Amino acid sequence: MNPGACGPVAAGGRPLIITEDPLLLDDLLRLCAAAGAEPHVHHAVPEQSGAARESGDGRGAGAAGVTGVAGIAGIAGVGWETAPLVLVGDDAARRVRGAPRRPGVFLVGRDLDDPHVWQRAVEIGAEEVLTLPDAESLLVDRIADVVEGAGRPALAVGVIGGSGGAGASTLACALALRAARAGERTILIDGDPLGGGMDVLLGGEAAEGLRWPDFAASRGRVGAGALAESLPELHALRVLSWDRGDRVVVPPAAMRSVVAAARRRGGVVVVDLPRRVDEAVAEALAQLDLVLMVVRGELRAVAAAGRVAAGVRMVARDVRVVVRGPAPGGLDAEAVAALLGVPLAGEVPVEVGLPGRVAEGEPPGSHGRGTLARFCDGFWQRALGSAQGVSA
Repeated sequence: MNPGACGPVAAGGRPLIITEDPLLLDDLLRLCAAAGAEPHVHHAVPEQSGAARESGDGRGAGAAGVTGVAGIAGIAGVGWETAPLVLVGDDAARRVRGAPRRPGVFLVGRDLDDPHVWQRAVEIGAEEVLTLPDAESLLVDRIADVVEGAGRPALAVGVIGGSGGAGASTLACALALRAARAGERTILIDGDPLGGGMDVLLGGEAAEGLRWPDFAASRGRVGAGALAESLPELHALRVLSWDRGDRVVVPPAAMRSVVAAARRRGGVVVVDLPRRVDEAVAEALAQLDLVLMVVRGELRAVAAAGRVAAGVRMVARDVRVVVRGPAPGGLDAEAVAALLGVPLAGEVPVEVGLPGRVAEGEPPGSHGRGTLARFCDGFWQRALGSAQGVSA
């Protein structure tokens, strides 16, 4: 339906609303506000040449904000062809017929039973017909994509322990730290409320910024930029961790919204996961590109990891094992992977002196020549090179 004659429209900027319906305008302004967008409002297609009057700028405007302005308005630099997104009210469809074809045009109305609405959509080159209130969440997403820029999503990697004390949090922290030091935009999400806090592991428990309890009521779409800016920045990465309060539960809707927002920001997202797969953890697993399960090369650890892997693989699309070694029980990395029936992502030898350095405030992975940092650097080279995960 959309021939895209004007070519791609750049992300960012202010959407354009074309309508004279005061109730529809109020709804569209409300949805733009929910998406963090400040729209331009016009009665018809804005002129592309010359400066003219704007019929409304969307700031605090309702029906009264546009009824006193007459005629077709145009403003320098903003028009039908230049706006990143155009929302045409069904009442205005006939007035925009003949406008140049372009991507990003949506016809918005209320009457589900109107048999001619699709014909009007075709006439104006609309990509889709959106009927309110049913399409409100979809429309908020469309508007927010324009504001934030719908670029390449982040490579999202989860880390989970196959057994207690496997070192999953240490690996998650090191992966995030090495990605940030490699210049990747990085968010580290602490999904384990009983893990002691990733901000503590990074030496930033007193750093200013929001923690999980601040996001517990999150529903729907969370702004990607707003999320990142609200979090503590430690060692060039953003960290969502826990406060020192009593809350130990992340509502599934909050986990879904936060992880989705972190992914939309692009770069890298690392999620430290607890060993239990509850509803919130399942929401995170469903959005991850890859899950690394950390397993010690011991028979009991492998037996415990088998139960963890069974739960994770019910939700996650790709699970790989990272073996901590050398194993005193004699199980090498290939044997551990074979026993679990999980592809091997690699082996992380024990790094001498790491516990002492962490106790002194040096985050895991800081020592560039250490075995942990070398593993993480190699992992990101492979994962980011393919943008699809680690090759087996």
